[in-house]
Amino acid sequence: MIAVNYTTMRNNLKEYCDLATDNGETIIITRKEDKNVVVLSLEQFNEMEKELRNARYLDKLERGFKQLLEGKGTVHELIED
Repeated sequence: MIAVNYTTMRNNLKEYCDLATDNGETIIITRKEDKNVVVLSLEQFNEMEKELRNARYLDKLERGFKQLLEGKGTVHELIED
């Protein structure tokens, strides 16, 4: 993880983009009043999004299992075509 101020990032944009895409670096751009920004590769972003979706799905499954254990489930007959 690299922290760099806005002016340095602007003056060296290509180099920092290359660090993010080629080396997997996360770049924190520091700005006034703590309005910081993070730059990362699309690959890293997609991985984070996938992990978040998986975590939400697992949470949903766990809530469902908990409801079943508490007797809040319902039984349905399978419909054959």
